[in-house]
Amino acid sequence: MAGIVLAFSSASAAPAPLFGASDSLPGPVVHGIAAPQLDPDGNPVGAPPLGPYVPFKQGPDQIEDPFAPITAPNGEETAPAAGSDAVAGPEIHYGEADLPHAVARMRRVLMEAAKSGDVEELVGVFQQNEMPPSLGYERYDDPAAFLKDQSGDPEGREILALLLEILEAGWVHVDEGSAQEMYIWPYFDQWPLDGLSPSQEVELYRILTAGDVAEMRRYGEYIFYRVGIGPDGTLHYFMPSP
Repeated sequence: MAGIVLAFSSASAAPAPLFGASDSLPGPVVHGIAAPQLDPDGNPVGAPPLGPYVPFKQGPDQIEDPFAPITAPNGEETAPAAGSDAVAGPEIHYGEADLPHAVARMRRVLMEAAKSGDVEELVGVFQQNEMPPSLGYERYDDPAAFLKDQSGDPEGREILALLLEILEAGWVHVDEGSAQEMYIWPYFDQWPLDGLSPSQEVELYRILTAGDVAEMRRYGEYIFYRVGIGPDGTLHYFMPSP
């Protein structure tokens, strides 16, 4: 479903020779080793006491996680580590039972427009809005043409399908009582990706490919399309996260 391409580049340098190795290696050098001095209990003199034996675990879980949260300059993590008790987000809701009437109505008409298969139907919903919604970070004059350009097909039906999938996903209510109060789909926009359960990951894969999810985890957050509707039913945006 997702047509997103996240490009990353990495530079790798050739490994430096170990210990000044060259093409001509010296012959073996034999060093004499003095016998250790032992105390009455048979332990080496001056050696620190041995701690409890901890077996070394080998396997994939010992490999450094390439998607580990990035530490900010102030020492705080940008996202909680997977499995941590701190991994949490806003309360997740589904459907429209907990939505205000105006928000539920806007969601419903957006879904009906998406199901029509006609981008012009969606533009008609935009025109009934209190203000033109944000569709991206580029300026545009024709919203229908802009959406078709963002879609993988010339008719814009992929972008309509994406809108439908997003509005059928779970949602969250944020900044309640403030000027920024918003109902946001999908809830992944407000959740750390490393804190998702297996069933939540299945929900995420309905919107994104596994490759896209892997790339997003490098950032520790969802960076794809989202929908924001104000408590009065105004559609504020249908666009990628910043």
